Amino acid sequence: MIQTLTTLCTAFGPSGAEGAVAQVIEQLAHPYVDEIARDTLGNLICHKKGPGPRLMFSAHMDSIGLVVTHIDEKGFLRVGAIGGVHADAVVNTPVRFQNGTCGVIAAQVGSTPGKRTVADLYLDIGVSSQEEAQQLVQIGDVAVYNTPVVSVQNMMSGPYMDNRISCLVLLKAMEKLQDCPNDVYFVFSTQEEVGLRGAKTAAWSIDPHYGVAVDVTSEDGQPGAKHTASSLAGKGAAVKVMDRSVICHPYMVNLLMDLAQEHHIAAQRDVIQAGGTDAGVIHQTRGGVCTGGISIPCRNVHTPCEMVSMQDVQACIDLVAALAQTTLQKEC
Repeated sequence: MIQTLTTLCTAFGPSGAEGAVAQVIEQLAHPYVDEIARDTLGNLICHKKGPGPRLMFSAHMDSIGLVVTHIDEKGFLRVGAIGGVHADAVVNTPVRFQNGTCGVIAAQVGSTPGKRTVADLYLDIGVSSQEEAQQLVQIGDVAVYNTPVVSVQNMMSGPYMDNRISCLVLLKAMEKLQDCPNDVYFVFSTQEEVGLRGAKTAAWSIDPHYGVAVDVTSEDGQPGAKHTASSLAGKGAAVKVMDRSVICHPYMVNLLMDLAQEHHIAAQRDVIQAGGTDAGVIHQTRGGVCTGGISIPCRNVHTPCEMVSMQDVQACIDLVAALAQTTLQKEC
């Protein structure tokens, strides 16, 4: 599982350019589902056929990144943000482009820590002129973090646990399924970090009776936490109650908590006061979808070294599989 996680976290896939990570996921999912398709926005839709209602799980596979906006005469690259990049959290971080070009994020001399924005950042790719830089990188190219995935006791740390860890959850849950009473769609969605865009079109085309967003959630156990989140690392799957994008259907909250208790899966109720997930658009699809969320508590979200508990990951795998194998009615 750790080897698969490393492969997923290091696959190139910023918002709008998810093709490489989608290819990795498709190869891993192929033995466990009946059909695999990609739609116009690049969503990877894996279908496990069953006689019951349509159940859609969605884990976004895109990541945040930095897009080149200007190359100066010395070959330094000015950048803009793809998704929620926090300037102070990424200074001195190694990055790489899709073509293999590597560099380091630096802060402009004189910029003030705590007040920096992405406009104060630039990428140093080790060249000395605009001409050299243009042979390697073009305007519009996107760089992603190039930090390692490492084991830290019972935790894993690395880039893009948000949300490759949830992609791993869906893949491992697929392996556990035999015959399903429900018609299950595992969606690996695109462009979540820039506005939940992929899940919106995927949900419209699938028209699910039930939807579950699988994502990370902010963790409340770090020193100085102001309790804007409720979940703790190591305490199990975080069953979404609400965030900025969704108030989950009470039926789904209760069902997931009951399944956790029935199957002896560690679980906790999850509320965060900032951020959202694919659930935000799934629940508003067509006439409305009975929607919930299963999340992994994550430390240092949207930094190059996000951390999750592998115990929580396993709990989420077990809970996704339990729901997929529960006989659902067409109305909640």
